[in-house]
Amino acid sequence: MDKAQLREFLDRKAAQYNRPAFIPEDPIAVPHQYREREDQEIAGFLTATIAWGRRPRIVASGHRMMALLDGAPAEFVRTHQPSDLQRLERFVHRTFQPADFRYFLSALQRLYREGDGLRGAFQGKDAGSAIIHFREAFFQAPHPRRTQKHVSDPRKNSACKRLNMFLRWMVRQDRQGVDLGLWDHLQPHQLSLPLDVHSARVARRLGLLQRRTTDWKAVREVDAALRRLDSQDPVRYDFALFGLGIFEAF
Repeated sequence: MDKAQLREFLDRKAAQYNRPAFIPEDPIAVPHQYREREDQEIAGFLTATIAWGRRPRIVASGHRMMALLDGAPAEFVRTHQPSDLQRLERFVHRTFQPADFRYFLSALQRLYREGDGLRGAFQGKDAGSAIIHFREAFFQAPHPRRTQKHVSDPRKNSACKRLNMFLRWMVRQDRQGVDLGLWDHLQPHQLSLPLDVHSARVARRLGLLQRRTTDWKAVREVDAALRRLDSQDPVRYDFALFGLGIFEAF
């Protein structure tokens, strides 16, 4: 396909999957159950953190997390006492263990008590620098070394799929009502694609990506290709690449 044909194809596929019917079976369903900004961003961040594996299990685990926070994530984060975290011993999702969950909640409490929470911690000129800034703020307090692996780092050449997905949810102004568009200090054109093995495979087949390793360098390569198709909202094509990879085995 030439550039015009590729754009038309991806526009059509993005429109096919970027619609409300996408929400219930996707992890974004968890923050969508709330209406207040802080509830949505905390629910979104925690759910995005555990977003690997089968989507139904991710959604179920995200809802379990919210139940453990009394269905009120922002209030729990701001007001919980150390004794309240004992209930987290019942929660495990793959390698995300109770010790990780406890630190996440204590770190979030500090961010929301001392500043503008998650929004204030993600600061930068693009997704990569915002993730680095967040990671440094998030791990200021003593923490289990094992917990660091749950917050990816582009400086270590991680693709940062889950954090880029979370930023898409928070930043992208979505007329279809899928992405939440809560933050305006970052703009959609500054975002990076939530690249995983499925979307990377599709990107390679479409000539958007040559690099064989699915890492941060690959993210930068496919970002550049997508910005040539849409300079203002390139990550809307995440819906196209994801849909083609997961639902159509493209």
